[in-house]
Amino acid sequence: MTSIRYTAAVLLLLLCCTVPRRRASEPYIPKPVQVRMLFAGDVMQHMPQVVAARTSEGFDYSSVFAALRPRFDSTDLVVVNLETTLTRSENYSGYPCFRSPIALAEALHKAGIDVAVMANNHCCDGGTIGIRTTAEVLDSCGILRTGVFTDNHDRTMRHPLLLTRRNIPIALLNYSYSTNEIPVPQGTEVNFIDTVRMATDIAEARRRGARCVAVCIHWGNEYERKPNKTQRTIARNLRQAGADLIIGSHPHVVQPYEADSTHAVFYSLGNFVSNQRKRYCDGGLMAEITLTLHPDGHITYASEAIPVWVALPDYRILPVDVADTMELSDAYTTFRTDAAELLESSGRIY
Repeated sequence: MTSIRYTAAVLLLLLCCTVPRRRASEPYIPKPVQVRMLFAGDVMQHMPQVVAARTSEGFDYSSVFAALRPRFDSTDLVVVNLETTLTRSENYSGYPCFRSPIALAEALHKAGIDVAVMANNHCCDGGTIGIRTTAEVLDSCGILRTGVFTDNHDRTMRHPLLLTRRNIPIALLNYSYSTNEIPVPQGTEVNFIDTVRMATDIAEARRRGARCVAVCIHWGNEYERKPNKTQRTIARNLRQAGADLIIGSHPHVVQPYEADSTHAVFYSLGNFVSNQRKRYCDGGLMAEITLTLHPDGHITYASEAIPVWVALPDYRILPVDVADTMELSDAYTTFRTDAAELLESSGRIY
């Protein structure tokens, strides 16, 4: 009897410890992998913004990005257009020649921003030292960068900017139409719009294994709310060359976007933060794009446009889900209406 009990106990133990095997009729099906990306518009620094951030101990930009932190924390990749240069001196300036405190970069990092694209018409405002200081400060903060480079070796390391999110290789490319006729400082490099060169860069990104290629491009006409013929032509050429995502900046106002499961073209995200207060310029869009890698290996995209508005006096960037709960000026109501109308014309209503 004791032997029988012992054998039964052993069998019960083995039964409890055995991992159930999948039946032959139930093959393993891998799950889709998703990467959430967020692209924001122009980070500008007019002098009233610098004054508002100044404290007795330096500068504090924390309130500017506070309302966005929860969204950034739940996103895999956050990219902004840094439309200013940084300086360690006290020689700060706004339009037309932007030189901003290095504390801005520290605030961008603390807010959860991963990448700053730098190729725009203000990237040479600070000359050689402006490019080098901006690059050094971003690097020290842990913010990745591309589009403007301290030298040819720097360009080789960061163009295309290759990164990986959830084991999916992603490439970022960045170009500008101009540097406001300011010569590119000797030894430094800036990526300019050139359809042949951009097609070569996209092919190189693919050769290096990128499953997603995003082109951040500074183009168009300032304050025009519709993309011009040149923008549409360039976008078409980029798509034919293999770009998946095209993210535009420069007009300082929002322009319509086009998106389906295979691609997205945001012609202009407008201002992310600035002191421009006239209608259409006091806010912008964030492009929230979800990349899905399916089990069979193909990739699809789902795009949403999230309006953001800049509230005074501390230049807080407010997404509409936050702003709608607050008592704000009539300017916000106008912005909200304008944004809804534009997104409706884009086939999206937020």
